[in-house]
Amino acid sequence: MGRAQTFETATVVRAARTLFWDRGYEDVSVPDLEEATGVRRSSLYHAFGSKRGLFDAAVDSYLEDVVRPRLRPLRGPDVAPGALEDYLRGVRGALADDRPAVVQSGCLLLNAATAPVGRDEAVAQVVHEYRTELHAALLRGAVAAGVAAPQQVATVCTSAVVSAFVLARIDPAEAVATLDAVLDVVGLGGAA
Repeated sequence: MGRAQTFETATVVRAARTLFWDRGYEDVSVPDLEEATGVRRSSLYHAFGSKRGLFDAAVDSYLEDVVRPRLRPLRGPDVAPGALEDYLRGVRGALADDRPAVVQSGCLLLNAATAPVGRDEAVAQVVHEYRTELHAALLRGAVAAGVAAPQQVATVCTSAVVSAFVLARIDPAEAVATLDAVLDVVGLGGAA
């Protein structure tokens, strides 16, 4: 008979998520995960099956705790006319924040997409679904805002957000400038 789990799964997943988000899947070792979570290797493997299983749980947590709450105003039954602008300004504000964890981390999913783990079919599928979900939400926002050519605006906004998240790790100022530019181009106004 196995021992009962002595840790809260969500707490462990969040701790691992922070580590993966900051350093990437490949640069996180199992001893790093043990240290960050306070859980021994055997318990991590028992709960998640592998380092990859814990990474997959971290990605799911990232989507539920970080991505979807920010998209919620763009996904509901009644999208406010200013929801697209609010979303873009919110992302801009997060990237302009000078706290290193925010500025230097970019997006966990996009970081994974550009790393070796991104070649894995399951990871690639999650990233594709994220981009599709982001585009659909931004399209709803563009329609609610009454912009001309909402499909194209959603595509431009999606590309700008993806670019900004990738740039955040290497040039936070350019990431912010990218979002300012898209706010101007789609007629939502520049820097706040």
